[in-house]
Amino acid sequence: MRFEGKVVLVTGSSRGIGRAIALKFAEEGAKVVVNYSKSEDEAREVVDEINEISEAVAFGCDVSDEREVEEMIEKVMKRLGKIDVLVNNVGDYIDGDEWDGESEIWERTLRNNLISVMNVSKYVSKIFLEQGFGDIVNIASMFSFMGSFDSIAYAASKSGVVSVSQAYCRLLSGVGRVNAVSPGAVRAGYWLRAPEDELKETVAGMLNGRLIEPKEVADVVLDLADSDCEISGDNILVDGKGNYLKD
Repeated sequence: MRFEGKVVLVTGSSRGIGRAIALKFAEEGAKVVVNYSKSEDEAREVVDEINEISEAVAFGCDVSDEREVEEMIEKVMKRLGKIDVLVNNVGDYIDGDEWDGESEIWERTLRNNLISVMNVSKYVSKIFLEQGFGDIVNIASMFSFMGSFDSIAYAASKSGVVSVSQAYCRLLSGVGRVNAVSPGAVRAGYWLRAPEDELKETVAGMLNGRLIEPKEVADVVLDLADSDCEISGDNILVDGKGNYLKD
């Protein structure tokens, strides 16, 4: 198993893409730290499922709060002794993120999607530098490539995630790899509540005629975190339109 004996921290892993990533790492032998903010019951379900095949522990933490992040990382290190892989998955799309959107939406979006990545990466990268090893995979978005007319704050925050990834790639050069993964329309989050006409139009442009499954994004994340991978500083698009997606 590719990640046997390794400790993997996945933020926002109680549901959706994060849950799929956590489960995939567990299937490959990793000990998984399941992070959640409000969904404690769902996080416990993920932990229970992982504990049937590997080992997991849940930590409640609002990763947009630097103090909470520092405390969580201290607890993880005290309990597990190391972190081998960090997956910054936490993120949210807030409806109403348009040209005339309220500043409160911008602030929440940037805190949830970008500041959270900075907070966790800051403390985990210190551990990586001390250990001499450690990899980071950040979940961005297809909008980091193309922007968005009606999701401006979201697109800006995810473009920021890519920029942060490239910066940490330089910081951790010679220690570990840092990459971003940019999913397109995944059967999770916004796409579970998207208007029917928008959903149909989006699916019509997908090669497989369907939304991307969370586990398919997880496959890419694991490939980038694999010890045999030599990619670093890149942003991998997984949009179901002929880019990397596995059948």
